[in-house]
Amino acid sequence: MSRWVSAVERAFDGARARRGTGRTPEHFRIESYGGHGSSAGVMVRGRVVDDPPLSSAVEGEGVRAAVRRQVRGFWTHELPDVPLRIEVAGHDEPVVTDADGYFRVRLAAGPLLTASTTGTVELAGDYRGLARGHRTELFVHVPGPDADFGIISDIDDTILETGVQRVAAMVAQTFTGSALTRTPFPGAPELYRDLSRNGTNPVFYVSSSPWNLHAFIIEFLRHRGFPPGPVLLRDLLGTTAGREEKHDRIREVLELHPDLRFVLIGDSGERDPEIYADIVREHPRRIIAVYIREVRLDPGDGRVEQVTDAWDHDVPFVLAADSDAVRRHAAQSGLL
Repeated sequence: MSRWVSAVERAFDGARARRGTGRTPEHFRIESYGGHGSSAGVMVRGRVVDDPPLSSAVEGEGVRAAVRRQVRGFWTHELPDVPLRIEVAGHDEPVVTDADGYFRVRLAAGPLLTASTTGTVELAGDYRGLARGHRTELFVHVPGPDADFGIISDIDDTILETGVQRVAAMVAQTFTGSALTRTPFPGAPELYRDLSRNGTNPVFYVSSSPWNLHAFIIEFLRHRGFPPGPVLLRDLLGTTAGREEKHDRIREVLELHPDLRFVLIGDSGERDPEIYADIVREHPRRIIAVYIREVRLDPGDGRVEQVTDAWDHDVPFVLAADSDAVRRHAAQSGLL
């Protein structure tokens, strides 16, 4: 099904691109997904689209407004082959957007970074009648020297109640809810704030949700009081820069922050136990603990147990019923 949908999308995008060839974009917009890094380097991501910015959710708005916003977020007019230049801390790199409008670039800006580092992404040449001058600011998340460890966390059914195993309910929640109405699991914001020690320890949110939900997730995290941090998502249907496997995004975090050890937090609804087991197997000395929130419709299906039965590492693997169970173990382990 995924391959079929992907083929349809490529055909649709190809037809739209042919119709738009030579037409000057009316709502040219460089959408920055921010960046993260350390002395080892910086990774920056974003997308270029021909769409107006999405509206922000407001208190008391109806379902219709939420649905309209989410549909617009998915019905994008991406712009391929856009020449860009990215500058961070005195280092700059050229990049060209891929077929789905995404860009991703690594810069060697590490030694000049500070905790408040910002950068820019700008149009680096003429594009369909647009001249240079279009520019977007980006923020680079840089852990401070006082950080003891980092947290890598999933989003759906880990901090945000989504119900990914109930597809119809998940789709309905995604399109009818907003950053103001969607609810976190009880105790999750407080747990993450305490683990991060009020922002001293960095949090990286790594999810298989689509990049179309980036703005929604950022607003949800802010509204619910979660620690800010890089939100690393993926393109569900694309084939190039936007579509990266979860393993690779976690490996990227480990590589760009070599001085940190990490706590991994996920859920039992999909493949987090298997993915985190792979990461522990590859980097046993870099992982402090693995916490998996139990959300399975059938806790006796044996999927998580296949991982735990084969677990031969000194790294604790905790299947937790709720945020309080994670908190108790983290406190006993000295993480809190």
